Amino acid sequence: MRLLACATAAALALSALAVPASAATVVYGYAWADGKGKLRIVPKSATFVKSQGFKGYRLNTLPGAGELRLDYTGAAFGRVTVACDLKETEGQVALDAKGLGRTKCAPTDLTDGLARGPVPLRAEYRGGKAVKVNEILVSGRPGPRSAEGTIKRVNDTTVLFASGGKKIKLGYAYTTAFLRTTARCGDGWLAGRPVNADRNGLGRKQCTWKHLTTALKSTRHPVLVKIEYTPGVDSLDQVWEVFGDA
Repeated sequence: MRLLACATAAALALSALAVPASAATVVYGYAWADGKGKLRIVPKSATFVKSQGFKGYRLNTLPGAGELRLDYTGAAFGRVTVACDLKETEGQVALDAKGLGRTKCAPTDLTDGLARGPVPLRAEYRGGKAVKVNEILVSGRPGPRSAEGTIKRVNDTTVLFASGGKKIKLGYAYTTAFLRTTARCGDGWLAGRPVNADRNGLGRKQCTWKHLTTALKSTRHPVLVKIEYTPGVDSLDQVWEVFGDA
């Protein structure tokens, strides 16, 4: 009996050694805020680029990649800036040999960055939790495109844009311009006469991203727009309200 107990204990010990801890999965892409302590990211293929003083990554579409939502509240966070509270690099960067941000910062610093817009990064995660996040520098960022279609509110910083049978989730922030047909920035969608519409029905009144959020909350259905967006980054850069009868 004693021999059996010893053998069983030994077998269990060997079994524990034989099963390694689950390795973290790595993802590259542009992260967007998605609730308190959460980010969303569409995985991209990443190519390390090091030339003429630049050290970073070229990100490209990864066919079939689905959006991930990660909790980063317990993650180690490395910034490309030399201090955690800087908005820009200001000409000085802190990168390791692999081009990853190496300034040790807190998850709250990532929260601040996401509040300003998309953050290009590399994340290691297990399940739905990020364990390590590093900012990266990106080369060859695509230029903006114009398109017409409809948008529907997802949350206060995200819309679903539909055009030609395709749908894209786009994020927006304080840099997003909103051009309205209405008399006031705070009016509901297409409220009143189109006093600020041009001859094509496009809005001319300059308003902010906060006004876009307020206007979208006033309608339950997709609304007609012209937009300017950055593909790959999936950022909504400008929105024109459209009045069809102008």
